Amino acid sequence: MTNHYKIEAFWDQEAQVWVAESSDILGLVTEADNLDRLTNKLKQIIPELLVANHQIDIENNKNIAFELITHRQELIQVA
Repeated sequence: MTNHYKIEAFWDQEAQVWVAESSDILGLVTEADNLDRLTNKLKQIIPELLVANHQIDIENNKNIAFELITHRQELIQVA
């Protein structure tokens, strides 16, 4: 059985990092300076949090799918 979780990420312009959160996974909040690093952190954090929160039994769930939904807004100043 594969579980599927949605993760939302937004660009924090002030801090210059991507911030990821999820209402599907209790306690999931992390950040990284680019999306590849964020994705790698999520691959580590998601299973750890799911097991810690008793949302999955790692022995019976060999696959965890997640969808990373990103939002970024920029301001362009025209001379």
